[in-house]
Amino acid sequence: MRRLTILGATGSIGVSTLDVVARHPDRFEVVALSGHRQIDRLAEQCLACNPRLAVVADVEAAGVLQAKLAGRVRTEVMYGPEALELIAALPEVDTVMAAIVGAAGLRPTLAAARTGKRILLANKESLVMAGGVFMQEVAAHGATLLPIDSEHNAVFQCMPAQGNAGVRRILLTASGGPFRCTSLDALDHVTPEQACAHPNWDMGRKISVDSATMMNKGLEVIEAHWLFDTPAERIDVVIHPQSIVHSMVEYVDGSVLAQMGNPDMRTPIAHALAWPERIESGVSALDLALAADLVFERPDFARFPCLRLAFDALQAGGGTPAVLNAANEIAVAAFLERRLGFRAIADVIAATLDTLPHTPTGTLDEVFAADAQARVTAARIIEART
Repeated sequence: MRRLTILGATGSIGVSTLDVVARHPDRFEVVALSGHRQIDRLAEQCLACNPRLAVVADVEAAGVLQAKLAGRVRTEVMYGPEALELIAALPEVDTVMAAIVGAAGLRPTLAAARTGKRILLANKESLVMAGGVFMQEVAAHGATLLPIDSEHNAVFQCMPAQGNAGVRRILLTASGGPFRCTSLDALDHVTPEQACAHPNWDMGRKISVDSATMMNKGLEVIEAHWLFDTPAERIDVVIHPQSIVHSMVEYVDGSVLAQMGNPDMRTPIAHALAWPERIESGVSALDLALAADLVFERPDFARFPCLRLAFDALQAGGGTPAVLNAANEIAVAAFLERRLGFRAIADVIAATLDTLPHTPTGTLDEVFAADAQARVTAARIIEART
């Protein structure tokens, strides 16, 4: 019996995790959930799995949730960042699903690492912002790190049992998002609704925009560097619109191992939950005859400048990836609020990187200082454009 904390339970990853968990009540017990501001959904989840603790954003949200749960379940309601760290480090919990989107997920995920948990990592920002610090904590406290992103989980399944001996390169696949074939001129008029309409995956709004710009894939390149101890020059991205091949590993003997399956996040979630065993996930079997042709293309950096920016940030090292991530979060938020054009997202990120070219991040305090400075800088750049 594994006992779970699910950070970000109301997002798409959290919902899928609870779906898999519900299929195996003899294997998993949910101890704690967090849900920020989706209170109705979090209340439904608490009623379904009766966790000991639930965490929301603030005291107002906590009051609303308490009212919805009163007299119905034993769940204690807490709020704020410190409460997130508390449920990530609970002594009775052995497994933490880290699925909070963005920089907000870093501190609770670090709390899980520092208490030696099995961490199912869906919060890629933990490695993008603080890869060196985070991996040191994982090693120092004997935590187990299992990737949840479909691409990194696929690579994990295709890598050698120990290290990366014999690996020539990692090939991360990308769908290309909704604008793979859209004319560059038309991208100037993209709306948030269009950017969030992903052709293959059901994701939150911020991640959907990141997929449309391919910044999501750029962040995954940085994440792969840390997860698999692989330099940037040995990580490639290939566009695969069908999202059937989730990623590949090429070996020095010419072999290429690929992990395939229908595009459903319950597959990597089930893999990580039960690893090294396998359990049923609820995902339908892949029918290769129905899948028809599998297409692979090289990415066009003119169409997807955010991907190039991410590769450059990884090469630059230091605090540059943290600056990249923070500027992207601010720019995407402005786009979703209709204060910034779609193609201007990359312009804001590039301008922020030019303004803050060398930021040290040898400690966690330096990571958060770089993050804060980048957010202020990006906001000023956006304000100057409007």
